[in-house]
Amino acid sequence: MKSRTKFLAAVALIAPLFAVFPAQADNPAHVAQLLESRVCAGCDLRGADLSGQHLIGVDLRAADLTGANLTNANLEGADLTGANLTGANLTNAFATNASFTNANLTSANFADATVYQAETAGAVLTGINLAGAETGGSNISVGGD
Repeated sequence: MKSRTKFLAAVALIAPLFAVFPAQADNPAHVAQLLESRVCAGCDLRGADLSGQHLIGVDLRAADLTGANLTNANLEGADLTGANLTGANLTNAFATNASFTNANLTSANFADATVYQAETAGAVLTGINLAGAETGGSNISVGGD
């Protein structure tokens, strides 16, 4: 009985660590491909940490960026046509002249981002956070100009 109690106590101590350090969900080969070739159309980048990356002009057409961390990323001129950015964090990102045509931006966080002249035809913009963002020339703006 004592060994079972010790086992349960050990599990109780270790279990919270799994909540603090979530599993990495991205595909490391696809992250490497993106950073090396700048082309990753259709890639699985779910949950990828791309914070602070210079992704100027990258090809991310139809890529799955669900829950990706793009904080402080430079996405100027990036092609995200048809990409899934559901729940992605684009806080303080620079996405001027990016294409989000037909992209899913549901619940994406654009807080403090700079987004001018972005292409958004057919994009799903439901629930995006624009707190402190600088926007204009696209539907990614308050009131959609």
